[in-house]
Amino acid sequence: MNHPQFGKAPKGKRLEMLQQSPNYKNGEFQNIHFTPMVSEGYSMSGVMYDFIFSKFPRTVPATEIPSIRTSLKNLDRTDNVLIWFGHSSYFIQLNGIRFLIDPVFSGNASPVPYSNRSFKGTDIYTADDMPEIDHVLISHDHYDHLDYPTIMLLKPKIKQVICGLGVGAHFEYWKFDVSKIIEKDWNETVVINDDITLHTASARHFSGRGLKRKNTLWLSFILQTNALKLYLGGDSGYDTHFAELGEKFGSFDLAVLDNGQYNIAWKELHMTPEEALTAAKDLKTKRLFPVHTSKFKLASHPWDEPMKNIAKLNEISGRIPLVTPMIGEVVDLDDIDQTFGQWWEHLP
Repeated sequence: MNHPQFGKAPKGKRLEMLQQSPNYKNGEFQNIHFTPMVSEGYSMSGVMYDFIFSKFPRTVPATEIPSIRTSLKNLDRTDNVLIWFGHSSYFIQLNGIRFLIDPVFSGNASPVPYSNRSFKGTDIYTADDMPEIDHVLISHDHYDHLDYPTIMLLKPKIKQVICGLGVGAHFEYWKFDVSKIIEKDWNETVVINDDITLHTASARHFSGRGLKRKNTLWLSFILQTNALKLYLGGDSGYDTHFAELGEKFGSFDLAVLDNGQYNIAWKELHMTPEEALTAAKDLKTKRLFPVHTSKFKLASHPWDEPMKNIAKLNEISGRIPLVTPMIGEVVDLDDIDQTFGQWWEHLP
């Protein structure tokens, strides 16, 4: 637990600051509505036993995940694009500003070496492939979203980190210049420049890298320009905040939503495909990008089930244009009519 990858819990002035948050009560951050770590009728010991010892079919693909290798360093800075790296890591270039969201390039979603390896074919990008990054956005401090080896390799390229309250303690411990760290509560704003504004919003999840949970804040982001509104969801179970944000912001051009690693035993913490589609409708989004899938085994469902089910359900009742790129494929943020194939079809 003394290894730097575990980070540091908030203390001193940082702890005093986050204790003033209306979302911090009884010694921890709280969700808007009651959110158990394990759903009613299940136990943490049973969940852990199943994860470690039980065998479920097709949780890992039997072949490589397909990808397209796009050079981020050679992108035209005038292009508004998104490039996905699998799971919940992706790059956004917007009006010449570069954002990197929840980067994980170490090939592992756990602090224990080799314990939760990425699927074959999903590690085509490394920290060396990243250009200089204007803003790294961290939705929360779980290992599959805040990866110590990746962050340390990226450190010389990062101009600024924007994260939830308390998460800055990890970055300060990792010797980041404190002037480069911005910590925010829900419903706050960071002005990036005259044409780009970043808003923070709630999510329904939890946090923690060590034995203590919920000691740092989890959040979602809204990235807004004069022409585009993007919802960057992070991890979240379904709740009323999606409809509230849809009303507050009017609509979104693209919503990136949690759609994987779900289980009935923790149904309040992650969304099923059905819930992701409902959340997209609540947000009034023009396009939906389902993520949190196709790189790590963190649940017992077949690896491709989230993508198969959301595509099938959307055909029946959703009809929201789905953004389903291969890893590395360019998503044109200005082209609402861009289409994508179902790359997961026919993979074992």
